[in-house]
Amino acid sequence: MRPHPRLPNPREEPSKGKDMSAAKDVTDATFQAEVLENSKPTIVDFWAEWCGPCRQLGPVLDALAAEHAEQVDVVKVNVDDNPAIASQYGITSIPAVYLFANGEVAKTSIGAKPKSTLEKEFGDYLSPSA
Repeated sequence: MRPHPRLPNPREEPSKGKDMSAAKDVTDATFQAEVLENSKPTIVDFWAEWCGPCRQLGPVLDALAAEHAEQVDVVKVNVDDNPAIASQYGITSIPAVYLFANGEVAKTSIGAKPKSTLEKEFGDYLSPSA
């Protein structure tokens, strides 16, 4: 009897292009270019590997990234690996999801939430006319 293969978890290891996550890793060094200077609104997932709710939220944000790729970019920032950005934005609880538009924080959501709730919270930026 062969062992059942374990499904990959995109949150277990930092993204190196091998995982299935639709969200791009952003670092302290790349945050300015990838988020603040982005012409599209950008949803930023502040997370950590040890955070259970963060791992639950990952697939939800991946779905948003796939379904709304024309309207927004979705990126993730590991707060343990990138403390400068986490500190700059006062991240004290994770998961923290911030939506940036025109270089500024436009919306925030704290905690793991279902996709439908995030779609309502960020709806102004997810619709095709946004």
